[in-house]
Amino acid sequence: MKKFDPLRKAGKFVAGKSEVLSRKTLEKKEKASSFFEDVGNATLFMKNTAKELFSFQFEWQEFFRQCFEIGNRSFALVAITGAIMGVVLTIQSRPIMTDFGAESMLPGMVAVSLIREIGPVITALICAGKIGSGIGAELGSMKVTEQIDAMEVSATNPVKFLVVTRVIATTFMIPLLVLFADAAGLIGSWAGVNIKGDVSFILFFTRAFASVDFNDFMPAFIKTFFFGAVIGIVGCYKGFMAGRGTESVGIAANSAVVISSLLVIIVDMIAVQITDMLV
Repeated sequence: MKKFDPLRKAGKFVAGKSEVLSRKTLEKKEKASSFFEDVGNATLFMKNTAKELFSFQFEWQEFFRQCFEIGNRSFALVAITGAIMGVVLTIQSRPIMTDFGAESMLPGMVAVSLIREIGPVITALICAGKIGSGIGAELGSMKVTEQIDAMEVSATNPVKFLVVTRVIATTFMIPLLVLFADAAGLIGSWAGVNIKGDVSFILFFTRAFASVDFNDFMPAFIKTFFFGAVIGIVGCYKGFMAGRGTESVGIAANSAVVISSLLVIIVDMIAVQITDMLV
């Protein structure tokens, strides 16, 4: 029968815990290194994109094609979503406004809510899911099939042709899509008001726009350009950084949606803080 040795037992326990701690420390170190490496690569990617943005020989044909792909093919989804937002917001808010005897203020409340916050953010999140994933998957598949490498060999700058055109297209098309979403939301709100009432189209929009001023519209419109730039840059970066395997295309599309959606929320928070200080 072996004699119990507490020191030996304690030594084995400490050694086991030290091994586990060392392994966890190495894992955290690798994750931190990967994070900072990703930040560095993203910074260099944005630097190269900005450099090519102000160079000559802009790819106008590809730019207009991307505007069609991003704007026209997203219009139906954005318009339907905007109309549903207007209907839902009106139906949810009407009982409360009626209880306070302020039902006549409902069009103005919906208009301000849609134009200042709900319309831009929801539309940007939808575009991050549709456009961001599309760009990430498209460029990721081009990376996997070595089309980007072929462009470099044939003396075609892939950053200028693929990235710059898409980033500028998203930067300019997202604000237009937001305007369409706001308009569809107001029309949907008018339809929601008339579910249990009878308000003319002209009267509804007269009350709605009477409550909206320049400080409501302009800051919200300006931040949509940053939403578009974020969606375009993240989608292109994730597509360019995709691996060589086919599964990397799905990973690139998924991470493009997640990161661009998160950055849209962060940019919106910063924009709201800046607007609050300036107004």
